[in-house]
Amino acid sequence: MKVTLERKNTEYLLEAKGTSGNTVMIDHSGMETVQGVSPMELLLMGVGSCSAIDIIAILKKQRQDITSYKVEVTGERYELDESKPFKSMHVLVKLEGDINPVKAQKAADLSFEKYCSVSKSFDKCVDITYSIQINEPS
Repeated sequence: MKVTLERKNTEYLLEAKGTSGNTVMIDHSGMETVQGVSPMELLLMGVGSCSAIDIIAILKKQRQDITSYKVEVTGERYELDESKPFKSMHVLVKLEGDINPVKAQKAADLSFEKYCSVSKSFDKCVDITYSIQINEPS
């Protein structure tokens, strides 16, 4: 696996490109005008999207009718010398549709405990928790 990054202005704006050719804009969150997501936001997005792909795939195989899938990932950071790594993350999966709650929970369990490579990459250093909401008002 390989990605490339190219600076796009005279400050910190970077265009990251994966092997698929798709791009993501990344920027320093402390800039006056931010034109991309921060590297720390990308980590949260990685956990949320990796688990989403797993959960959706599992529920589709079980013929569950997902009409809406949303996820919120929050991260708590701490001071470590001059950096602020994540101490914990919580993933809230919001599903709508004709979905069996037991199957949804099992899909999430399989994702976070077995399949999601991104969350598994944090196993030794970040406490990742998750919860499921089905057909709850926003």
